Amino acid sequence: MGRAQDPAPGTRPLGCVSAGAGRPLVLLHGYAMQPWTYLGLARVLGKEARVVIPAIFALGGRWTFARALDALVATLDDLGLDRVSLLGHSFGGGLELGLAARHPERVVECVFADTLGVKERFGLAGEALRHPLGILAMATPRAAASFLQSLVTHPGQLAAAAMWGFLSEREPDIEAVVQAGIPCHVLWANHDTLLARSDGREFARRLHAGFTVAAGPPVEHDWMFENPELFAAHLRRLGLEVLGG
Repeated sequence: MGRAQDPAPGTRPLGCVSAGAGRPLVLLHGYAMQPWTYLGLARVLGKEARVVIPAIFALGGRWTFARALDALVATLDDLGLDRVSLLGHSFGGGLELGLAARHPERVVECVFADTLGVKERFGLAGEALRHPLGILAMATPRAAASFLQSLVTHPGQLAAAAMWGFLSEREPDIEAVVQAGIPCHVLWANHDTLLARSDGREFARRLHAGFTVAAGPPVEHDWMFENPELFAAHLRRLGLEVLGG
């Protein structure tokens, strides 16, 4: 498969938070979250890999899916990362899927954590667009702080991203990732009250991916940053190349 089109001229790389050294793992954060929200997980995984967390809503100007993907590619180029492993949380999994579909030659493997990828309408994004304070009331303190920071600094980008999530069709990207033969895994919190486990299982089936539900104590949608040690333990069991598997 040939190399996909380069980013549009003038595309700027995104700001990033990073930790560790080794093979690169790019973590795409959830809706209205901030890179710093995931620093605990990055530091745990940084013992085995170089974890890079781009600020996926900090685009200059209007946020569009295409511009976000271009900015991610520009970020990889700026960091000198030719091929990377991807880990997407919730909304970030949609960008992960799009990046892998359009640039499979740059993706080693994908892990989708509590990502809704099969419904034609991304209900959570629509709810966030209509009732942001209602979604905020459901969040943990860390997630709420991230949400408020994002709402203050990038309100227009958040609204545009939510609309994309609400209206987008992901089936073509799923098919493209399957056709490219990219190894994929789906990880799911055992007590996710935002996204249905059945949707995650169906997403994994369509991706020809493994599907793993968290074992151990009850964990919610945000277990990636609320219980980073447990999440990292599950990640290591997947035999990922980035973690030496």
